[in-house]
Amino acid sequence: LPRLRVFGGDTWKTAAPVDDVSRCGMTERIRSSAIRARASEREAVASAYDVVLRQKVAVKKLSRPFQSLIHCRRSYRELRLLKHMKHENVSARCTQTDTRTDGRTDAVIDPYLVTNLMGADLNNIVKFQKLSDEHVQFLIYQLLRGLKYIHSAGLVHRDLKPSNVAVNEDCELRILDFGLARQTDDEMTGYVATRWYRAPEIMLNWMHYNQNVDIWSVGCIMGELLKGKVLFPGTDYIDQLKRIMEVVGTPTAELLKKICSEHAQKYIQSLPSMPPQDMEKIFRGANPLAVDLLKRMLILDCDGRISASEALAHPYFSQYHDPDDEPEAPPYDQSLESKDRTLEEWKELIFKELSSFKVSGSKSDSLPVEQ
Repeated sequence: LPRLRVFGGDTWKTAAPVDDVSRCGMTERIRSSAIRARASEREAVASAYDVVLRQKVAVKKLSRPFQSLIHCRRSYRELRLLKHMKHENVSARCTQTDTRTDGRTDAVIDPYLVTNLMGADLNNIVKFQKLSDEHVQFLIYQLLRGLKYIHSAGLVHRDLKPSNVAVNEDCELRILDFGLARQTDDEMTGYVATRWYRAPEIMLNWMHYNQNVDIWSVGCIMGELLKGKVLFPGTDYIDQLKRIMEVVGTPTAELLKKICSEHAQKYIQSLPSMPPQDMEKIFRGANPLAVDLLKRMLILDCDGRISASEALAHPYFSQYHDPDDEPEAPPYDQSLESKDRTLEEWKELIFKELSSFKVSGSKSDSLPVEQ
């Protein structure tokens, strides 16, 4: 498989929101020269160099983890998930950490995690090059392989998008960012994933959905890789639904009954009836097997959508599919994070989780990264 061209692009910008990597307390091993960084609402990440492991690393600073009970719970969940997930297509495990503390929970100011650096994300890749069908096959296979592992733990990622999928030049892929991940249950928050990759059931029936919301997101990502542009670039909630229905058709009467939101029902009923478009025409020239898989992922009714396990067995991935090499995860216990706690109690739990990450001093402990 030809190597991917990995560029910095907009993913990494000069000047670091991780104010000064030396503050992470690991100046003996982390060199921060020519640092590049990116920031989000919840975190800042900088690339640096670990002189012990002799490889590039990502230094991640959790932003405002103790600002509120919601921030605390989310940070604690993400730390536990990082430790729980042990799969080559899921977020690289932490090899070092430093919390800038002297053992007191009130001194936990800036939690830092040091993980392996992949080099780019799918958002960056698709901007700079047209991917071959072979690339799309291998990338989406790995994405579904990681998703099968996540789903087998009883979890839903809820925010799959190209910028949350890391890749390197060798086409190796990892799913990132578990800040919104949680267990499947009957009642879940509606406003989660980035709009363009958000499953319609989140918008139409925002309290009830399942793991197949992630499959819709994979379909949107795969469609973008094949076309080289966003599949459903809605400008707002209404426009997003309209663009989706123009492709997959308006809901059937049976599906309308599943929509709890009366407002959403009325809006859909006000639209002219739209039949599904021919996917072969939308993806003209694409591998027919790729188009067939997309049809099975981009189904309006989530109950009829293909699962990650089923998708891996699709003929499109016949070159890679191996049931013995598509592992499942142990169940994830969310009982600790589901309890109501005070801010100080959350701080103590987060400190314990941070302290439990072992500092690695061996190159053999690292995961494959983009050098």
